[in-house]
Amino acid sequence: MTLDRHLITLMAPGDKLSHSTTNTQVGFFSDAGELGGSHPQFNEICTALYEREVISLAHSQITNLSLLKRRMGGLPYHVKAIARHMVNNEALSNPSPLRVDTHNGSWYAKQSAKCPGINHLDDSEKRESWYRKNAKYGLVVPVLVLNIEGTHIELDSIDMVNQDNTQLHLNKNGWFANTGECIHSTTQPDDDSASTALSVERKILLRPSKAIVTAACCGHAWSFKSKRSPRALTLREMRLSTQLNWKNFTLNPKDQ
Repeated sequence: MTLDRHLITLMAPGDKLSHSTTNTQVGFFSDAGELGGSHPQFNEICTALYEREVISLAHSQITNLSLLKRRMGGLPYHVKAIARHMVNNEALSNPSPLRVDTHNGSWYAKQSAKCPGINHLDDSEKRESWYRKNAKYGLVVPVLVLNIEGTHIELDSIDMVNQDNTQLHLNKNGWFANTGECIHSTTQPDDDSASTALSVERKILLRPSKAIVTAACCGHAWSFKSKRSPRALTLREMRLSTQLNWKNFTLNPKDQ
C-alpha cells in the first residue's frame, strides 16, 4: 500500500496501535526512545492534531462503521509521524522553510495579499513541460481550487501517469492533463466535512513553487476581494506536507 493510499483510510486494518488508546494523553503520544517523543513541543502538536481530526470525524458524514474505525485506529500513527517531522524539522537534510505553530499543530507563514496560483493560470505550456519531466508516482503536487467562497490551494499526490505521459491521476482530485486542466474529477472527501460539499467551479493543477506550496501548507485562503482566515489542513494534507522536497519539489533532490 502506498503512503498516499494509506492516508486515505489513515491506517490499514491490523496495524498495532490500539494499545495507546487506553493510556493518558501524555502516554498516548510519548514513546520512550522514539525520535521526537521527548521534545517539549511534541505532545502539544500531537494534541492539536488529534483534537482537530476527532472534531472533523465527529462532524463527518461517514456512515461506514468499518472505515470510521480504521480512521480512528490510525490516528496515533499519523499524528505522531507528523509531530516528529515538525519538531525535528530544522535538523532535517531538506527542512521546510515554514514556521511551526505548535499550539494549532500547523505550518505558518505570512499570507500574500492574493492567491499565488491565480498569477499562473496562463502558464499551461510551462506546466506541461514541468509535469512531462517530473510527473512520477508519489509526487506531492498543488491543486488550485476555486469555489463559491473563493480560492485556496490543496496538496494532493500522483498515483498514476498514463502511458504517453500526457495525463496524470491524483489520489483525491482525479485526472488532469499535464497542462493543468482537470479532465475528470473524482474527488474523495477525505474529511467528509461540510466544506467539501461546496460547489467546486474549477480545479487547476499548478506547477509547484515556493509561494504556491507555502500557501497550500499553511492553508491560506482568499475570497474574491481579500484574504480569508486560513483553513485547517486535513490530516492527510499534513502528512503530504511532510513529504515535500523543498529544494525543487520533485522526487529527485539533485534535479534542478
